[in-house]
Amino acid sequence: MAWSSSGAGEKKLNAAQPVWQEGIGSLLRLSAAQQTGLLEALVKAVIEVADPTIPGLRPLNRAVVEGLVLTLLFLPVAGLARTWDLRSYTGTMLARLCGRERAYSQRYTERFLAKLAHAGAAERLTQVVARWTWSLWQTEQASPDQPSLPTVFYIDGHRKAVYSDVLVPRGPVGKLGGKILGCRELVVLHDADGHPLLATTHRGDYHLTSGLPQMLHCYEQATDQMLMRRVVVDREGMAAEFLAQLQLEGRQVITLLKADQYEGEASFEQIGEWQPWRFNRSGQMICEVAAARFALSRPDHAHPPVEVEVALIRDWRKLLVVEGTAEAPDVQDWQADLAAQQQRFWEEGWQALPAPPAPTTPKLIAVITTGHGMKALELAQTYFRRWNCQENAIRDWLIPLNLDTNHGYAKEPVVNSELAKRQRVAQGRLQRLERLAQASRARLSDLLEQDHQLQDQLRGYEQ
Repeated sequence: MAWSSSGAGEKKLNAAQPVWQEGIGSLLRLSAAQQTGLLEALVKAVIEVADPTIPGLRPLNRAVVEGLVLTLLFLPVAGLARTWDLRSYTGTMLARLCGRERAYSQRYTERFLAKLAHAGAAERLTQVVARWTWSLWQTEQASPDQPSLPTVFYIDGHRKAVYSDVLVPRGPVGKLGGKILGCRELVVLHDADGHPLLATTHRGDYHLTSGLPQMLHCYEQATDQMLMRRVVVDREGMAAEFLAQLQLEGRQVITLLKADQYEGEASFEQIGEWQPWRFNRSGQMICEVAAARFALSRPDHAHPPVEVEVALIRDWRKLLVVEGTAEAPDVQDWQADLAAQQQRFWEEGWQALPAPPAPTTPKLIAVITTGHGMKALELAQTYFRRWNCQENAIRDWLIPLNLDTNHGYAKEPVVNSELAKRQRVAQGRLQRLERLAQASRARLSDLLEQDHQLQDQLRGYEQ
């Protein structure tokens, strides 16, 4: 950032306005790309698999490849979210990075990417990035003769909407409330410290039960590492046949049971002693955990069920109403236990009294693992660390890399016309009901006054 300032003897009439100097923020990223070997590895991989028909690469020109790779890496630093934004880019930062007078155009850059895709460079570049992240984060590796404790890896899927004239596979986009849209699936792999290790892109209808084994095998082959034994995945990976397959491979999967797979504590076996787990700022216990066991039935009943260990969690912050424990109250007798002054619901300012509280029970969360010998507290902590190691990490590194941007046509938030129409209708009805209630109270008051007058006249006639 550069700040404009006036002379030392002059009076500042206006506050200095910050002026963005393009390219200053790129120095750190350029140094990191060179020092960690990322740039060298990407350029080498592109040259190895490059199609000779790629424009500018006939014969293979390392300087052109390096310039295009730098352009793609530094798009976010230049304030660009997509290659489409190169159409209106007039800055000089990308040109200086490439050693050119002008930056590469949008058409040339996208043709370069399309030719690489047709040449089958995606798989090769995925392997290169996997090796680079492993060498970057795993500085100390145990030898095969002295294996260390199993490291925890976190895998999750992230869908981004794609707006296009061409029909693309559709899937639920979680960020948009689960709306079914044309999208792409991003499968991401993190280590136990929250470092992103690998990200692969797939069709929008790609399910995580298919992407998880492929991701693990890809990373193991690319890095020549031993079996990644302990894997944490959200409830999208909750499928009995899927867990049984990974268990046969020697992996331990940690995930959540879906709410429709159990009804309560009675659905579990061998429930152990409840232990306090989490406390709020006041020192009150908000979560407790106990060990248990559960049997997952498989689609083919000829196969034995999958036996899993469970960490049962009672969340006292969320209380659920127990259904079917009490008899339904008589609707006609709703005012039987009310005082006389509390039964006059027609009077202005009357407020309904709350009904007796229904019996509640804390929300039950079931964290399961296909492994053995893991304590309940350790199991619960390992799973819920994914919020720091993966969910928050996805947010933190997707935004700076502009991977959190919907691709295709530019979209702007608009008002939901159907919802707004229903809201206007409901507000109109509410206003009419309030006017009718006020008029009814006025008529009731007049009728009561007339009733008192008529009663006085009647008593006078009787006397």
